[in-house]
Amino acid sequence: MIYFVIVLAQTVVLPIVSAVIELATIGGDPVYVFGKWWVFWGVGTRLLLAGVVQMSGKGQTSEILGSTAPTVQETQLTKELGSANVGMGLAGLLALVPGWALPAGLAGGVFLLIAGLMHLPKKGKNARESLATWTDLVVGVAVVVLGAYTVIAVL
Repeated sequence: MIYFVIVLAQTVVLPIVSAVIELATIGGDPVYVFGKWWVFWGVGTRLLLAGVVQMSGKGQTSEILGSTAPTVQETQLTKELGSANVGMGLAGLLALVPGWALPAGLAGGVFLLIAGLMHLPKKGKNARESLATWTDLVVGVAVVVLGAYTVIAVL
């Protein structure tokens, strides 16, 4: 149950609440403000926490690969994915530095979008994997919208 609360908080609740508070108190461009907070929470904290769990060997990544008892290779792959997630997560935390939200979040956001799209057609997903699929898509789309909006704004 705690997994669902944490993932929903990081990928839906906290980005929305943070953006609404910032817009109400400071103002700003809503797309940039929401994008910044989606990068911070959805890419930064989400991937950092997932990466730490994967590197510890206590996550469900090996189960998603289809293993009840992961092989040495699956454990190694999970830990390497974890280190990539830690790197992207740390970068995502830089979204709070003015002007850094898009460059800090682009790699993680595109990664989450592609991961979500790759999981969509998979049959027999458990509840955790289904939640991860849909929240990956939400965060990925939010970052891509921020990127497209930024590009359009400078043209």
